[in-house]
Amino acid sequence: MALLEIVTLPNPILRRKARKVTDFGPKLQQLIDDMVETMREAPGVGLAAPQVNVPLRVITVEFGDEEDETVPPKLYTVVNPEITRLSKETVAGVEGCLSIPNIFGEVERAVQATIKGQNRRGQPVKIKARGWLARIFQHEIDHLNGVLFVDKATRLWQQQEAPEAEEAAAPV
Repeated sequence: MALLEIVTLPNPILRRKARKVTDFGPKLQQLIDDMVETMREAPGVGLAAPQVNVPLRVITVEFGDEEDETVPPKLYTVVNPEITRLSKETVAGVEGCLSIPNIFGEVERAVQATIKGQNRRGQPVKIKARGWLARIFQHEIDHLNGVLFVDKATRLWQQQEAPEAEEAAAPV
């Protein structure tokens, strides 16, 4: 495994729609392993392939139980993810991004999301997420479509402007 360079704005790959994965061979497996290592080292709770300069529809997400911090985080890898359902109920939350360092924003997201895609071996997966996990999935799937959290934020600030908000938002 290897750490990958996380690209930042204004790198144009962050604004392009990623391509569908069709080959689930060794190169994809290595990319996924490297993305997980990179996400953990950053540290972040999610990473999309375009953030490591790879224009493919691949995301990794690692998040624990919001109510019970003793439960270890669960790792999700989704290839060709799609949001198939969003709740009508939304909530504003603070987000950051590994590709936009030191900037935070308040973003309105659906409270629940259903995601379908494939696992790293190409088998179908369906995930029902709520709360922060749903927010992370929405954020990462936006990356695959060239959309960044700053595009959806109702307000933005730099790291030093709101230290209490920084603690509430792990970069995704």
